Amino acid sequence: MKKFKMKSILASMACAALLVGCSSNSTSGDAEDQVVVGVTQIAEHPSLDAAFEGFKKALEDNGYKEGENVKYDVQNAQGDPNNNKPIADKFVADEVDLIFANSTPSAQSALQATKDIPIIFTSVTDPVGAELVESFEKPGENITGTSDTHPDAIATTINFMVDELGAKNIGVIYNTGEQNSVVQVETVKSLVEEKGGTLVEASVSTSAEVQQAAESLIGRVDAIYMPTDNTVVSAIQSLITVATNEKIPLFAGDLDSMEAGAVAASGFNYYDLGYETGLMAVQVLKGEKDPSEIPVSYPQSLKLTINTEAAEAQGLEVQDAWTEFAEFYDEK
Repeated sequence: MKKFKMKSILASMACAALLVGCSSNSTSGDAEDQVVVGVTQIAEHPSLDAAFEGFKKALEDNGYKEGENVKYDVQNAQGDPNNNKPIADKFVADEVDLIFANSTPSAQSALQATKDIPIIFTSVTDPVGAELVESFEKPGENITGTSDTHPDAIATTINFMVDELGAKNIGVIYNTGEQNSVVQVETVKSLVEEKGGTLVEASVSTSAEVQQAAESLIGRVDAIYMPTDNTVVSAIQSLITVATNEKIPLFAGDLDSMEAGAVAASGFNYYDLGYETGLMAVQVLKGEKDPSEIPVSYPQSLKLTINTEAAEAQGLEVQDAWTEFAEFYDEK
């Protein structure tokens, strides 16, 4: 990484000029020895948090120890997209060595703020549609990362809802301001209509509106699908409350939401996705590759998992035959 290498050269020259022994020990804890990673995250929720933990673990496994030779400047937008720009601007002003952008809006603001600082993103549904990269194979000059959409994830869940449960009218709640959610809903709508069903949409702009949106679906849908929408996931408990009280099975786009109380999800572990993203960052920090040389990737593993306790609470009888293609999860 050019900027990081230049800092090291200048630091070495300064040490020589002062005739002071300059140690290369990365565990000294001195500010000059530390790589600074700016972390921008749109909101607090299990999937994004798990991705960040996986990211840090990948760096740690490759010699970057927090508090020793790497410092994380963690900034959370608290679900407000308007906070993303000042966060990104802060990182540019501070001249951080790398930006870890955890969500689509976080990555978009980071890229708008700098074309020089390396940006590694994750938890992005459609990096091409979000205009973050030109293509998966050829990302931008200073940006690459991982997408949280497996090509078969949504289809696997929708097929289960229609074929196994007989759901005809499927509800979906999402924030129309989140580009990643719009893409997912378009995919869901196409899949549902191909199977002769109807998608009933309810949109929100803040997490405080999620419960009301869920209540608007009562009596109109057989089941609800929740995409990996940051606004909605942040208020998942209010959605689960409605689903449980009204016996409307709630399906999710990520496994963390399934563990939180959704009936099922076809997904992957965000910790693993974050770890994979961290390995990309390691290559950049060590100067082995530029972001433009690292293709964007997506999760390689996919599984349908059913939360048996949530299924019972939401009026769904679990079938033994489902073990042929799904795993069962029991909170107890």
